[in-house]
Amino acid sequence: MIVVMKMGATPAMVERMTRRIEDLGLKAHVIIGTERTVIAAVGDKRDGEQETLESCDEVDKVVPILAPYKVASRETRAEPTCVTALDLKIGGGHIGVIAGPCSVESEEQLLTSARAVKAAGATGLRGGAFKPRTSPYAFQGLKEDGLKLLAAARDETGLAVVTEIMTPGHIDLLVKYADVLQIGARNMQNYHLLQAVGDAGKPVVLKRGPSATMDEFLLAAEYILDRGNSQVVLCERGVRTFETHTRFTLPLASVPYLQQRTHLPVLIDPSHGTGIASLVPPMAAAAVAVGCDGLMVEVHPEPSKALSDGAQSLTPNVFAEMMETCRTVASSLGKHLG
Repeated sequence: MIVVMKMGATPAMVERMTRRIEDLGLKAHVIIGTERTVIAAVGDKRDGEQETLESCDEVDKVVPILAPYKVASRETRAEPTCVTALDLKIGGGHIGVIAGPCSVESEEQLLTSARAVKAAGATGLRGGAFKPRTSPYAFQGLKEDGLKLLAAARDETGLAVVTEIMTPGHIDLLVKYADVLQIGARNMQNYHLLQAVGDAGKPVVLKRGPSATMDEFLLAAEYILDRGNSQVVLCERGVRTFETHTRFTLPLASVPYLQQRTHLPVLIDPSHGTGIASLVPPMAAAAVAVGCDGLMVEVHPEPSKALSDGAQSLTPNVFAEMMETCRTVASSLGKHLG
């Protein structure tokens, strides 16, 4: 249920209502809007709860939440959420750009990438320190040494560090270095990990699994939101289909569809969505045109020498050209990119 507080409800009133909701055995999620405050009351519904809450003087009305994902739903919060980390802003009219190499390979490789994407207008730096790979023999990342290099790159450039977390056991380590935690597609339904990043309180980029439905995607986000972490970004990175001409199929219809159903910002990853560097710039521009809230793009100083995902990585020069095109498209929509 959504408990809509009356106009002018004070913090003390909101606190009293929160306690009353919790006394009914429900979890209360307070959402402060520009005009009024609402409280999402989530849990197993019992007879009489709605009438009990509606009888309170400070309550305007109580509305059932029809979507299976309660806190993520537009029914709960009509205003779009803007997720922020340092200068990175995703949502609410801001198109955040996260760019950098697939894997942190060396200090020179990372700093060269970070300086280039910063100069082109990115405000987030991506880079894997722990790498989940299909083959156990592939490069698995530099681990904590990679995290230290990411932190050093942030200190020089001011870019927010975005890096993948693979297990709840890595939480304490990653929160020391990262500004945004990324849940990879393989872990979208790793519910213990989702709860752990929810408890960590850091902004989260949640990538859609390659075979996940939209409801499964949003319910995965709900696991994070349910732990009290409202800073969640949904990332569409392509799904598996019968097509073989690209690495995955990138459904840009995900952007308006999700924006109709959730207040969470929607990020597009055209690098994984296509797997082909030459297709990344046009798909990035198309993503901006359909209203995405952010882009995540792989950039490497020498893609042919990359230890992972070289075929889909842009050179710094191509990335800078892509940013100019995307900035033009964003401006025509009244949005700010980067």
